[in-house]
Amino acid sequence: MSNPVELNEGDIFGLGNPLLDLISEVDGDFLVKYGLKADDAILYEDKHQGLEKEMLTKYQVNYVAGGAVQNTMRITEWLLGFKPNICTYMGCIGKDEFGNRMQQEAIKDKINCIYRIDDNEKTGYCCVLVTDKGKARSLVAYLGAANHMKKEHLMENWSFVEKAKILYVSGFHLTVCVPAILEVAKHAANSDEKRFCFNLSAPFVCEFFKNDLMSVLPYVDILFGNDTEASALALAHGWEAKEISEIAMLIAKGEKVNPKKSRMVVITRGADPIVVATSDSDSVSTYPVDKLESGKIIDTNGAGDAFVAGFISQLILKANVDNCIKAGSYAAQQIIQCEGAQYPSHPAQIKF
Repeated sequence: MSNPVELNEGDIFGLGNPLLDLISEVDGDFLVKYGLKADDAILYEDKHQGLEKEMLTKYQVNYVAGGAVQNTMRITEWLLGFKPNICTYMGCIGKDEFGNRMQQEAIKDKINCIYRIDDNEKTGYCCVLVTDKGKARSLVAYLGAANHMKKEHLMENWSFVEKAKILYVSGFHLTVCVPAILEVAKHAANSDEKRFCFNLSAPFVCEFFKNDLMSVLPYVDILFGNDTEASALALAHGWEAKEISEIAMLIAKGEKVNPKKSRMVVITRGADPIVVATSDSDSVSTYPVDKLESGKIIDTNGAGDAFVAGFISQLILKANVDNCIKAGSYAAQQIIQCEGAQYPSHPAQIKF
């Protein structure tokens, strides 16, 4: 596709929880032992003590520099042809081996990481437990240093926020530093040209961090989520709406700080059509998803992160919504054919 839009360093800014992914294919009994669901995302609890050690001794483990937003930034760089530092990423890591590995991977992936380095906390990690031949993944996140991101670090590096045109934060960061999220959100709201993108991330975010989520939603220009997360949000609010299209429209029509920019809500539903609602329309659009042979699916981990990467990789190029959705679907399909949230070795080949 010919591209009249010039890309500049720092055009896209992401704020999130940097985690080193520990990926293993496990059996169902392993999930049962630690009280886990086959397709879920939760935070590490006391009952998960020993989980990571047993993974390392019982199964083959693959390491990937991850965390939802960092995944999206990495995959966006791949989609944009690895032009260095288009994406800037911010989060907190520890001063340890995992942290060093994270920084090395960021350099390889061409993203500019402005990490806060905590001397006293271990770098966070995420146990990615793959089951059902790659079709399901249970995420158990130990935040560690990621839980110690500070608003002060954001403000000390504010120039990276100022230069960005697209600013992206995941719902997972609501458990870490809401003041930093609100600073980014308010900055975007003050500009008609910038877009603040947010991801619901997981059902527990909607259920247990409802008040924090509601403090951020009025600033959101583009909201991403899947059907399970959208339903959890509706339930948390006591909405009677059950259909995803109805829920998406309710979110789209909600309070907005800068009404000059319409809000778009993008809800993915696995292999079912993607639902898109906007605040300036009373109708909902759906976009079919190309079917992928089940035998080609290796690991669904990172599919949602990849979808957002595809979407914003075209949003920054001022593409229309149809092409943003197509790129998102393309990226998600490419990533689920790899282990972990990794991109294929071949260059991205998005076709419109």
